[in-house]
Amino acid sequence: MPPPFSRALRPVAALVAASGLAATLAFRRQDTPRRDPVSHRDASGRIVPPSFPSLPSRAQQLASLRSGREYDIIVVGGGATGSGIALDAVTRGLRVALVEGDDFSSGTSSKSTKLVHGGVRYLEKAVWNLDWAQLQLVMEALRERRAFLDIAPHLSGSLPILLPLQRLWQAPYLWAGCKMYDLLAGSHGLERSYMMGRTRALEACPLLRSEGLVGALVYYDGQHNDSRMNVSLALTASLYGATVVNHVEVVALDKDEGGKIRGVRVRDLMADDDGDDGFIVRGKGVVNATGPFTDAVERMDDASRKPIVAPASGAHVMLPGSLCPNGMGILDAHSPDGRVVFVLPWQGKTVAGTTDNTCDVELGAYA
Repeated sequence: MPPPFSRALRPVAALVAASGLAATLAFRRQDTPRRDPVSHRDASGRIVPPSFPSLPSRAQQLASLRSGREYDIIVVGGGATGSGIALDAVTRGLRVALVEGDDFSSGTSSKSTKLVHGGVRYLEKAVWNLDWAQLQLVMEALRERRAFLDIAPHLSGSLPILLPLQRLWQAPYLWAGCKMYDLLAGSHGLERSYMMGRTRALEACPLLRSEGLVGALVYYDGQHNDSRMNVSLALTASLYGATVVNHVEVVALDKDEGGKIRGVRVRDLMADDDGDDGFIVRGKGVVNATGPFTDAVERMDDASRKPIVAPASGAHVMLPGSLCPNGMGILDAHSPDGRVVFVLPWQGKTVAGTTDNTCDVELGAYA
């Protein structure tokens, strides 16, 4: 006969087991019905996409665009946002076409600071302004940072970033902020932040100005290869069945007699015939994911439409890798002009930036 203590625990154990079963049923992954399945599920129910050798060629993708089939959505713009939308939509069972006028990740999506950050600056604003929305943004960013590192460890990783301390009062202030950053990350966190003295800081980053330096604080954030991540999103969308084509320019929106958009007119920029006026791709919906060129696409629908984008230009400078000899980045939150400046190791070099100035929209990067 079981002891009284064991008998007393039986209801508790039953309650825990029932709660666990309920949580499993509530949060288990649901099957997504597909109209045109191109993948299969393994024994556990997880979607297994086709292998890479089955990736359609550009000629095959163009043939799909020209076939006259109607897509559920046509995504215009093959940057990170457009490629992500295409992947999200096709894995929900929608027929998707993604067209990019240049190459995938040729614009903004390949010109970042290479960070997958949780928003430590937003955390400071959330605390000082008692802004719950900013705090939620930080928590979401920390979850997404973890997802990036888990999904694509070959394209991302953690990076230690050093904050130089020029005043004694900065030590407890920044220490508290970074520890709160660690705490909010919870199970999604990276390595924990820590303090270092003046001597150790100069050993880690010999090019730091020693005058006035009292120490440093090191915290961890994510770093990734932005352009390769972007291309991976586009290729994965294609593997799941999306029609994905680069160097195909949208020249006009196609409308019915009532003025409703029913597709786009596109032109293959790699075709030999320069006089080709393109062809129509039909779709139930068109998603404008062209970033700074959003207004140009919007004006295809209504030439009198007011601009909705305030374009800004940012600049990064590539410097010798000796500036970050120990694989540790530097964050200067108190630059002379008030900007936050990152100096980060990147593929044997050092990337420094960034500026943020209003500008006119221009094609291509310039120096």
